[in-house]
Amino acid sequence: QVQLVESGGGLVQAGGSLRLSCAASGRTLYAMAWFRQAPGKERESVAAINWNGGSTYYADSVKGRFTISRNNAKNLVYLVYLQMNSLKPEDTAVYYCAADLDPGWPSVVTAQEYDYWGPGTQVTVST
Repeated sequence: QVQLVESGGGLVQAGGSLRLSCAASGRTLYAMAWFRQAPGKERESVAAINWNGGSTYYADSVKGRFTISRNNAKNLVYLVYLQMNSLKPEDTAVYYCAADLDPGWPSVVTAQEYDYWGPGTQVTVST
């Protein structure tokens, strides 16, 4: 049974920083990603990282501000982080961690590619 649990969300002022964490376990997982969904909007990709951390993807809206990283620990435990700096009100959303069972690294990051999802953590950026 695969489990993903996010943590680290909260309320922060514009210009501030937050670090999201995702703990995943249960089976071999490959690419992992962060998505977000704001009220009334579709879920969108934020950042993704491949199995060994050698390849990353960032949405244009977060490039230069967010950094994704991962730690493949022992016993099929994976830790994925999203360091978010210079936060803007438009970054307000529920952030979801996702994991991919496919060992490939697709050129386009879409929600359909990912097999497992966490319940999400709220990030609110105030003006």
